[in-house]
Amino acid sequence: MNTLISPTQVVQLAFPPDACLPPEAVTEADIAAAAQRYLIPVIGASFYERLMTKNDRSFIDHYLAAPLALFTRLMIQPRLDIRTGRSGTTAPKLDGTTPATEEARREQYRSLRTEARMLLQRAVDRLELYPKDFPEYDPKQNVLKRCSLDGKLVQIP
Repeated sequence: MNTLISPTQVVQLAFPPDACLPPEAVTEADIAAAAQRYLIPVIGASFYERLMTKNDRSFIDHYLAAPLALFTRLMIQPRLDIRTGRSGTTAPKLDGTTPATEEARREQYRSLRTEARMLLQRAVDRLELYPKDFPEYDPKQNVLKRCSLDGKLVQIP
């Protein structure tokens, strides 16, 4: 499977250094799903294909790697918080630690989502600032141009 970033990059960009998360915890399928869910509706399928075929590392590394890593984490974090095995679905409980409260997890997800969206908007700003450099990007296909929700505030550009 071909993805814009690697599982190792997801671990490096979206998790703290002390997370001790092996790169195998993130798969290319996770990254592809995050790209399909969060990136392609914003940057468009044509521009995404350009990035996949021409491998524009500069734009990917400077503008899309971090938000894609964060969106990937958002998608897999619930899976990391629980385990499925012979005993069914369980939550890990290690010695010396206490599982995070539901409120703390919600706040973490909210924070990660906000940061990822802001970084993705930064990428969109770059695309729109230099349209001649990115002819495959079509702002009309960008779902963020239709409507955005910030808390209880609906913003329509």
